[in-house]
Parts: sequence; C-alpha cells; structure tokens
Amino acid sequence: MPKTVRALLLASHPGPTVVVTIVAGVLGLGLSYDPARLILLMAAILAGQLSIGWSNDWIDAGRDAAVHRADKPAARGAVAVGVVRTAAFIAAGVMIVLSLLLGPLAAIVHIVAVASGWAYNLGLKNTPVSVVPYAVSFGLLPAVATLGQVVPQVPAPWVVVVGALLGIAAHFTNVLPDLAYDRDTGVRGLPHRLGARASGYIAFACVALATIILTFGPGSEPGPVLIAGLVIGLVITAIGVVLVARTNTTRLLMQLIMACALIDVVMLALAGQSIAL
Repeated sequence: MPKTVRALLLASHPGPTVVVTIVAGVLGLGLSYDPARLILLMAAILAGQLSIGWSNDWIDAGRDAAVHRADKPAARGAVAVGVVRTAAFIAAGVMIVLSLLLGPLAAIVHIVAVASGWAYNLGLKNTPVSVVPYAVSFGLLPAVATLGQVVPQVPAPWVVVVGALLGIAAHFTNVLPDLAYDRDTGVRGLPHRLGARASGYIAFACVALATIILTFGPGSEPGPVLIAGLVIGLVITAIGVVLVARTNTTRLLMQLIMACALIDVVMLALAGQSIAL
C-alpha cells in the first residue's frame, strides 16, 4: 500500500470509523435489512464517518503540528493537508448520494448527523457545549437505520436516548488521552473544563444508564441474555469507576468504555424491530 494512501487512511480515525459502521450494520441486521440494502446503509455511514475523521485531521493539522502529534498523519507531513481536505469533501459528497438512495428521510437525518460532527471539528469542540454534537450524531444513528428501511419507520425514543448516551460517553473518553495536548493548544471543551476524573465518572454513568435502558426499556423482554449483558456491563462500569477514582489510566478507561459499548450494541441487535415505532 502506498505510504500516502496508508497515511490518508490513518487520518480518517479508522478505529471510531469502523466501530460506528459496524454498529450501523448491527442495527440493519436487527431490522432485517436485505443484503444489498445493508451494504448500502453501511457504505453511507462509512462515507459520513470518513468525512468527519478527515475533516478533523485537516482542520486540526496546524494545532497538532504545534505540539508534535506523531499520531496525526497530516500534522507530521505524512500526507498533505490539502489531500486530507479534498478527501473530506469527497467523502461528504458520497455520503449524501448514498444516503439519498436509502430514502429522503434517512438522507436528511444522516446529513444532520454528519453536519453535527463537522460542527464539532469546526469549533464546537472548544466550547462548553462540545458534548452536544456527539449526543446528536450518535443519537440520530438509529434513526438513519429505521428510516432507511424500504418502508421507513420512526425510531423509538428510547433507542435515540441510548445512542445519545453512548455518544456522550464516547466524547468524554475520547478526549481523555488528549487533555495534555489540548491544554497546550488552548482547546477548552466540556471535558477539559470538568477535568479527567469527572469526565470518567460521567462516561461510565452514561454507559451504565444506556445498558439499563436496553435491559428494561419499552419493548424489551429482559431474558437471560439481556440480564447477562446488564450484569457484565455493570461490573465493567464498577471497575471503571474504581480506576477513575484511583488512577489516570486513560487508555484502559477507553478500552473499558468500548467493552461496555460493544455489549450495548449486541443488546441493541437483540432488540430487533422494537427499536422502531
């Protein structure tokens, strides 16, 4: 693989991009999408996530270079900033086309979700409401799936709440490893203002609440599998809270949050058609 292509892929924030795309696929499977439409849904979500990831590295390239971020390809010159910027706009265009193929309602919701991600990159990340774009984008993800069906359906309110809670948790844990870098470059989002410990507590509280809603929310039938998911999720949450209180192991905290989120995604898949009204 050419070095420029590899650097461009790394600049897309591949971890979150792949995870969100898989979550969309899980939602589609739960809603009984046929294979072709499932691929379309995942491709549209993938394009949107690529555009958000690339726009982040393009917009932050100067700031990241100032603190010598070796993990940012555009900042260290592994790929030209202009190439990343162009890729971001192309991916956004592809996202719009693919979303329209899912239907106008799904397209409108997905465009709003992606625009929310861009708004974060363009400046909301440096404000007390930095968490809002994450809550909006993650909260709308289930709506893209339910509205993208052959016969569109409005998402159940509880599943939008679950998505928003996972988005809030993602924001607080995603920022934790970068607090030092951000402090040096003047970024002051909500997690920076609250501090690492409070951010960790909020993140685990959100995933715990999301797990509880998935287990006992409207339309749920808390059988053995859901109860097992609830117990495992709450145990991981308890471990995370203890670590937040005692240490600053931010990478381990992220791994624990991702484990809880994965459990929630599996539980969401089991919810099937109940995620739509």
